[in-house]
Amino acid sequence: MLSRQGHRLLQIGVALFLLTSFEGFVIPSLAAPRLGLSAHSLMALLGVLLIAVGLLWPKLRGVATLRLAFWTLVYSSLAIVAAYLLGAIWGAGNSTMPLAAGTAHGSASQETIIKIVAYSSAPTGIVSFALILWGLRIGGARSRDS
Repeated sequence: MLSRQGHRLLQIGVALFLLTSFEGFVIPSLAAPRLGLSAHSLMALLGVLLIAVGLLWPKLRGVATLRLAFWTLVYSSLAIVAAYLLGAIWGAGNSTMPLAAGTAHGSASQETIIKIVAYSSAPTGIVSFALILWGLRIGGARSRDS
């Protein structure tokens, strides 16, 4: 199971590279191009991160906890990308990401959606990285079920 999850992380990382390649062409036509550029950079960074973690994944310990780590990592990565892309498309996000969005401010509902999606990525990312750190504990070669 761990090697399959690691392979999925590699696939998602490469898919993010592909998506960021295409997204780069539309940055100038987005409602908030600066936010689109931030999304572009974020997707590239997350692509590298997911590829690195995907290569590391089969070496981790704790199958049960790593199932949770896998799904929280995937959710966290895709949720923050979605928040940035929504902001770039809508021309919104100033209340949540003021440095990236600049003056781009959308309707109250748009700002709320962006805020919920973006803020939900933080705790899931923290949980995932804590579980990955736990999976890196010494003695990983002896047992994969602890």
